[in-house]
Amino acid sequence: MSQSDCIFCRIVRGEIPCAQIYADDHVLSFLDIGPVNRGHALIVPREHHRTVLDMPARLGEHIIAAQQRVGRAVMEATGAEGLNIFQNNFATAGQVVFHVHWHLVPRFPGDGHELWPQGQYGSIDEMQALAKAIRERME
Repeated sequence: MSQSDCIFCRIVRGEIPCAQIYADDHVLSFLDIGPVNRGHALIVPREHHRTVLDMPARLGEHIIAAQQRVGRAVMEATGAEGLNIFQNNFATAGQVVFHVHWHLVPRFPGDGHELWPQGQYGSIDEMQALAKAIRERME
């Protein structure tokens, strides 16, 4: 998908309207059109990057600052008692729009949304071997 076809790039450029919450030189935040809960917001970098793995680390500071500012405001405006901040990379992980973005989902007691079932490793040795393999790929 080219940047000209990317729905989030088009929103950032003002070609598609959104319910904007926050904007600065680096990010745009707006309400998700298909919310998990009332107040579900997105934070989108103005620059197009497909996944967090493609994004320059320098954007991280701006994204975290926006998550804090928007997250607090969403919780106060909705009366939420919790907040999930999550991000999906690649189709297998649930990414639908291939422009890196973060979901801020306000949470309420008994809202019925669960995230992941808890799994387990077969043994501590299996867990340690996987940790070693991951470390080796970062060297």
